[in-house]
Amino acid sequence: MAFIKEESEDIRIEKAFRVKHEDTEEQTDTMPPKEERQELNEMEEKDKNEELYRFFYSYEITKTEKNSSRKRAQKTKSNTCHQCGKSFREKKNLNDHMRVHTGEKPFTCPQCGKSFSLTGNLKIHMRIHTGEKPFTCPQCGRSFSHTGNLTSHMRIHTGEKPYTCQQCGKGFSGKKILNDHVRIHTGEKPYTCQQCGKGFNGKKILKDHMRTHTGEQPYICQQCGKCFSQKANLISHMRIHSGEKPYTCKQCGKSFTKKWNIIKHMRIHTGEKPYTCSQCGKCFRHKPSFDSHMRIHTGENPHSCKLCGKSFTRKGSLKNHMVIHTGEKPFTCDQCGKSFGRKVTLNQHVKIHFKRSVLDVVSME
Repeated sequence: MAFIKEESEDIRIEKAFRVKHEDTEEQTDTMPPKEERQELNEMEEKDKNEELYRFFYSYEITKTEKNSSRKRAQKTKSNTCHQCGKSFREKKNLNDHMRVHTGEKPFTCPQCGKSFSLTGNLKIHMRIHTGEKPFTCPQCGRSFSHTGNLTSHMRIHTGEKPYTCQQCGKGFSGKKILNDHVRIHTGEKPYTCQQCGKGFNGKKILKDHMRTHTGEQPYICQQCGKCFSQKANLISHMRIHSGEKPYTCKQCGKSFTKKWNIIKHMRIHTGEKPYTCSQCGKCFRHKPSFDSHMRIHTGENPHSCKLCGKSFTRKGSLKNHMVIHTGEKPFTCDQCGKSFGRKVTLNQHVKIHFKRSVLDVVSME
C-alpha cells in the first residue's frame, strides 16, 4: 500500500510539471518583442526552476518524515510489552522490563548470593560490601551509596517535605517514610518478626526490633562506651553528656531530653489518662503503669531475679530487689551521709531528721 501511495504522488508531480509547461507555451503568443521576450523567458525559466526545486524539495522532506514516522511506529510496536502494553524505545529496555513479569533475576552478587533483575541494581548493591559511598552531601559531608538516598537526605537541610499524608496532612521528606506512616491509619503491619510474630508497619522498625532478640547493640557512645540497639536511643543518651534538653513544656517551662518524655509530661497539665483497664475501669496516664496494673488481674510476674528466682510484676521492683544481693546503696541522705538500697527507705529516714528538727524548735521555745 505504501508503494502504491508513493507512485501516485510521483504521477501528480509529473502532471503538475506538464500543466506548468503548457501554460508557458500558451503565453508565448502575447509576448513583447524579441529582446524583451528573451529576458522575460530567462526570468520565467529561473522562477520556474526555483518553484520546481521548492516543490520537489518539500515533497522529499514530506516523504522522509512519513517514512521516519512509519519506522518509529513499527519500532515502537515491536518494542511493546504484550502483558501490560507499555512501550519502549529500545529492545534492550523491553527485555529488562519483561523481568518484572517473569520474575527473572539473572544478576547475582558473588559475595552474598542475592539476585537482581537489573545489572544497575547489582552495582548499587555491591557498595554494601565494598563500603563505597560516592554521593556526598555538600552541607554536612555525609556520604551515601545511592543518589536517591542523598536526595532524601538533602531535604533535612532544606526542610522540604513534598510527600503529604492525605488523612492527617502531615508532611514527609521521603515517599517510603510516607508509606510507613500511612499504615498507622490503615492498621496494616506487613513486616512480621519470625521469632515472636509481632507485626510492624515499617521495615526499619522490624530491623530495630530484631535486635531485642539478637542482643545486638551497634550504636556506641564515644564518651562513656555505653551501647544501644537503636540510633535514636544513642542520640537521646548523648544529651546526658551535652546537657541539651530540646523539648520544653510551654505551660511550666520544664525541659526534656526526649520528645516522648514531654508527651507524657503534658498529660499532667491536660489530665489525660489514655490507658483504661478493661476489667476494673481504672485509668492510667502512662503505659508502663497500665501494664503493671494489668498483671494484678492476670497474676503475671515477668521480671525474675536470676540469683534467687523471685518474680515481680514491675521491672522497677526487680531492680530494688537486686540491691539485696549486690549490697549496693545508691540513695544517700544529704544531712547525715547515711546510704540506703531503696529510695523509699531513704525517704523514711529523712523524716527522722525532720521530726528531730521540729522537736528541737519546740524545746527551744
